[in-house]
Amino acid sequence: MSEHALTLPASATRWRKPLPGFGLGLGLGLTWLGVVVLLPLAALVLRSGGLGLAGWLRAISDPRVVASLKVSFGTAFVAALIALVFGAVVAWVLVRYRFPGRRLLDALVDLPFALPTAVAGITLAAIYGQNGWVGGLLQPFGIQLVNNLTGIVIALIFIGLPFAVRTVQPVLETLGREQEEAAASLGASRLTTLRRVILPELLPALLTGFSLAFARGLGEFGSVIFIAGNLPMKTEIAPLLITIRLEEEGGVTAAIVLATLLLLMSFLCLVAINAGSRWLSHGSRADG
Repeated sequence: MSEHALTLPASATRWRKPLPGFGLGLGLGLTWLGVVVLLPLAALVLRSGGLGLAGWLRAISDPRVVASLKVSFGTAFVAALIALVFGAVVAWVLVRYRFPGRRLLDALVDLPFALPTAVAGITLAAIYGQNGWVGGLLQPFGIQLVNNLTGIVIALIFIGLPFAVRTVQPVLETLGREQEEAAASLGASRLTTLRRVILPELLPALLTGFSLAFARGLGEFGSVIFIAGNLPMKTEIAPLLITIRLEEEGGVTAAIVLATLLLLMSFLCLVAINAGSRWLSHGSRADG
């Protein structure tokens, strides 16, 4: 081969940016993020900081505020755990099995994303109410699924299930069956294979799905108020109390403090969960 054939043109050896207009795109993206997301959050934090220590203590010491926060965080946590378990099962079925109606089931998973929350709340209340398909069957046994904490958990599971499915499903699709077949050939039982092979790979995705379902449940409003009963100190969620305080005379201060508390606690929970997910991901790569 001649020396001339090995010589590349200068334009071919010149380094090219992978994305044309990257600087402009990055600037526009950060500007849009700041205006739409960061600016309103910063305004809320600054407004709450201007209330002073007395305003904060007065709002935090309100028993109704404390009760609403307990209801919101408690039900969101329980619902996210349940949605995570059943979401992982649904994702496993969609990835590992082929059956009639699989594509329809896959499409139905995304239904809570597109369904208006008010419609979801009315539908759930009609199904699980005293005269509903499910609630009517349980009513003779004294089991009530609406106007209590159970109804809130049901609504939040409905909303959070797609997040769990869609975060676990891609990981299962890339996982493949080779590692499972290798473990089985070495004599590992199904339980051992699940515990030592599959779960370590799924843990980061499971934590991500849990955090998304949990965060979505904390801010859910429309689907909950139709099924919770909205009883103060019992089934009243924090987003509903914020709305009530805003409608009251002189209640803006309490609403701002409650919204800021909900924001900060949600942010801390998400940071902790995401840090744990990254730690597990790095640990699994180091083991591999």
